[in-house]
Amino acid sequence: MRIVLFWVLQCTWGILQTFLGLLVFLVHYKDRHYFYKGAIATEWHRNEGLSLGLFIFVWPNDERVVVHEYGHCIQSALLGPLYLPIIGIPSAIWANTPALEKARIHQHKSYYRFYPEKWANRLGKRATGKEPLE
Repeated sequence: MRIVLFWVLQCTWGILQTFLGLLVFLVHYKDRHYFYKGAIATEWHRNEGLSLGLFIFVWPNDERVVVHEYGHCIQSALLGPLYLPIIGIPSAIWANTPALEKARIHQHKSYYRFYPEKWANRLGKRATGKEPLE
């Protein structure tokens, strides 16, 4: 029943990010795919994770990143159309801005201290009972 509710929420309330996730999924259709707690996980060959609605994109053989990205799926289900401006865009800026990366390294701050990442870790751990990336 939870998986059905998860899918209904992602395909209605979270339709924008689910549609974007579908587009990324189609680009990576040849990569390995599997279901994870109702989400569609794709193993891609990038050293970064991405979560868009129903879709999770992760590097192979590290369940901790899957747990973290699943936490973002839960954020999407909770926030719906607010997910991209509250979580997705700030997270992308935090991850992909060289000056912010340099500052994190210089100040010895974990990538996962930023609010979208910290919250995704908590949600992923609570939902799966497994440890996320730290």
